[in-house]
Amino acid sequence: MNQDVLSFESTGGHVEEINSGVSGVVGGPLKAQETVIFNEKKEPRSYVNDVVAAIDSRKKGGTNKKLKTNTTKKPQRRLIYDDFGEPLRWVWDE
Repeated sequence: MNQDVLSFESTGGHVEEINSGVSGVVGGPLKAQETVIFNEKKEPRSYVNDVVAAIDSRKKGGTNKKLKTNTTKKPQRRLIYDDFGEPLRWVWDE
């Protein structure tokens, strides 16, 4: 890597030194008070079992209307008559 840097500088390039913590931050360097420290005590959790049970009971208590599915009709057999009312043949209607 040193050879690459020397080659870059010999062709007129310039390497700029940037302080630690500045390059990846938008708006300037990191401040000590902006860092997040995870040493706070855990807060007690509130259980929501009764809320979940109430929601489930509302789901089950509603009307049980089944959704109509898009089923295809079965083919029906239909009798074809001639001009004089005599039966000619059976056909399948879909």
